[in-house]
Amino acid sequence: MIRANGFNHATWRVSDLERSLRFYTAILGMKLVHRGRTDAYLEWGHAWICLLERSGAWRAEGADDSGVGCGLDHLAFSIAEADFPEAVHVLEQAGVSIVRGPLQRGGGWSVNFLDPDGIQLELFTGTLESRMKVWT
Repeated sequence: MIRANGFNHATWRVSDLERSLRFYTAILGMKLVHRGRTDAYLEWGHAWICLLERSGAWRAEGADDSGVGCGLDHLAFSIAEADFPEAVHVLEQAGVSIVRGPLQRGGGWSVNFLDPDGIQLELFTGTLESRMKVWT
């Protein structure tokens, strides 16, 4: 058994690095740590994200015409309940596409939204412990 103990990082392929950098820094408040020619590393609390630009359109292997296929479904980020309403407001004001919520589910408040390339992200106020209390 691998003894992983939490979220470390994620890498997203993006079609426009500059557009994605604006989204992740200005809207989600991530800190730019490194900017290369086709990549950028962003820090957010104890986690980090790599954005990797790939020219041309792409979609997950096995995707159907809706663009849904194998791969990342969504990635959830923790947020304090006190900060949740303001975060939803920022998303709405920025014209970010909200695909579910905000709503209370799974032991906390949740809102699912899309980044500029259609990658689904979630802000969630609960914990694994609170989710398990609901599901069990």
